[in-house]
Amino acid sequence: MPRTLRILDIDVDAVTLAESVDLVCQAVDSHRGHGQEVFQVATVNPEFIMLARRDENFRQLLGRCQLRTADGVGLQLAARLLGGRLPQRVTGVDLVLGIAAAAARRGDRLFLLGAAHGVASAAAERLRQLHPSLQVVGALSGEPGEEGDAESLAAVRESRADIVLVAYGAPLQERWAARNLTVSGAAVAIGVGGTFDYLSGRVRRAPALMRRLGLEWLYRLARQPWRARRMSVLPVFLLLVLMQRLRRA
Repeated sequence: MPRTLRILDIDVDAVTLAESVDLVCQAVDSHRGHGQEVFQVATVNPEFIMLARRDENFRQLLGRCQLRTADGVGLQLAARLLGGRLPQRVTGVDLVLGIAAAAARRGDRLFLLGAAHGVASAAAERLRQLHPSLQVVGALSGEPGEEGDAESLAAVRESRADIVLVAYGAPLQERWAARNLTVSGAAVAIGVGGTFDYLSGRVRRAPALMRRLGLEWLYRLARQPWRARRMSVLPVFLLLVLMQRLRRA
């Protein structure tokens, strides 16, 4: 298993995208062999960590995830401030694209759950266009709360999916996986946030150069000004990280 870094009492795994995809594939293989082990993935950003500081249940849930990737340049900066290193941003979009490519080769079955009406289906179609052999065995908006569990669980079980991609946003998607993964028949559940919006074309992703420079957040803010309130947690997050560093000194 990968090395972890502890950032404000939350463990984040120091993994690359390729390593993350490989761990998901191993989890699918293990589930097929033993039938019991499940694997929950969270794509963690500073907002996750700040939410976990306020919500003890969410903090414990993240601690139980088998893989927590660093989705955000803020986490890479925090790791450097704390004397560590997160080798690569592993965003929800990139992770889904990597898993889809691997699943198309391996024959793994994907189920897309969440987002607005029709978005999961559009995202599924885009993945099929990219990988014609990919088995996307279901797409459903569903309801993120417990009132929607019966419908979504029935659909996932009937599909015999190996991997469920859950796009309800944090913490709803992580809570759905924590409640339902072990009884869904799937091996892996991954919280993917707004990934379906990008895949479907509903929201445009930042140009590759801005992503490489760690400026995707700026592009998103320019196109979606309402994100300013959510992004306002970043200065507080970095201040708390600096305080953690000073306490270690």
